[in-house]
Amino acid sequence: MFKKILITCLLCLMTAGAVDSAGTQPIKIGALFAESGKVADVGTASRLVAEMTLKEINAGGGILGRTVEMVVYDTESDPNVALRMARQLVEKDGVLAIIGPTSTGSGMAIKKYTEENEIPVIMTVGGDPVIAGGKFGPYAWTFKVPQRSSTAVRKIYENLQAKGVSTVALLTASDGFGQDGLRHLEALADEFGITVAAKETMDPQAMDFSAQAFKLSMAGPQAVIIWTMGPSGAVATKNFANLPGDKPLLVQCHGIPGPKFLELAGSAAEGVIMPGTKIMAPDYLADDDPQKSVILKFIEDYTAQGYGEKFPLNTHSGYAFDAVTLLKAGLEKAGAAERTALRDALETLQGVVGVSGVFSLTPEDHNGLGTDSMIMLEVQDGQYRLAE
Repeated sequence: MFKKILITCLLCLMTAGAVDSAGTQPIKIGALFAESGKVADVGTASRLVAEMTLKEINAGGGILGRTVEMVVYDTESDPNVALRMARQLVEKDGVLAIIGPTSTGSGMAIKKYTEENEIPVIMTVGGDPVIAGGKFGPYAWTFKVPQRSSTAVRKIYENLQAKGVSTVALLTASDGFGQDGLRHLEALADEFGITVAAKETMDPQAMDFSAQAFKLSMAGPQAVIIWTMGPSGAVATKNFANLPGDKPLLVQCHGIPGPKFLELAGSAAEGVIMPGTKIMAPDYLADDDPQKSVILKFIEDYTAQGYGEKFPLNTHSGYAFDAVTLLKAGLEKAGAAERTALRDALETLQGVVGVSGVFSLTPEDHNGLGTDSMIMLEVQDGQYRLAE
């Protein structure tokens, strides 16, 4: 009997020791960023921001009294590679959660796997499908920090409606991001009293859209909305600027704001409007805006690291910061580094202030940002300013 009790006590001590040991080990998270390929500029900058943010968190005592270790893999801007790396993070590295990936296509590529394996993922992708449900699949374990495409569409339509614009033409990329934008641009037009007079598709890797610009201009729209990311947005802007006669108002999407667009589009960018995060015009924020101090500190830290020299601040810059911030808030609310507890905590977070907005999530809304998290920008004298 004594021997049996002794063995039981030893097992209890061993179990307690294992819990203690786990409680002192680093919290291991995974990260998927495109550090090569077509969106490498965004992905590499995101990795640097995530590292910068975690370094500060660890210096301040970590999360739940534990440091955070991040295992990072390059998705090479390839959805197939993203899925392979997600598997490695889960099956080999044993991470608690994943931050990233960078693009909507890669996000959709890993989602089925991470949902089936119940891995919390906080994505830094622009498109809605990752958290749209329905035909796009469940999203119980999937969250994202950039505003939904539908939110950006609403911000654009609110502005156009205020300007008295009632007819638009659409030029959307043929990739997942562009087609996600097209879906919402068409679906929400009636709500704002806007008619879509014409639409064209663009290959985001092409270098000339003159034919599409001409066709759309012939429909006589008051405004043309261009929905793409990367250099193609600037190329299309130049193509419209080169058309003869009166030009429609050009509107870019929320994936465009940044120095690169101004550089590539040059004088053709003058007067172009677009929705963006508040990081693009912090000086215009009211002093009582809860985001202002967070954004200004982020800019200060980013600049101090020297990241801006190679990766100038743009609307994407804060996404990795926000993902890490939500992860920290979720773990602190959960009170434990456990996947289900973290997932449950993430979808009920309220009032988490980030660079991209103030996040208030629900089980139905795994983004938690509204149109008030965005501002409308206008290019004036080669600079981004608040649009009227």
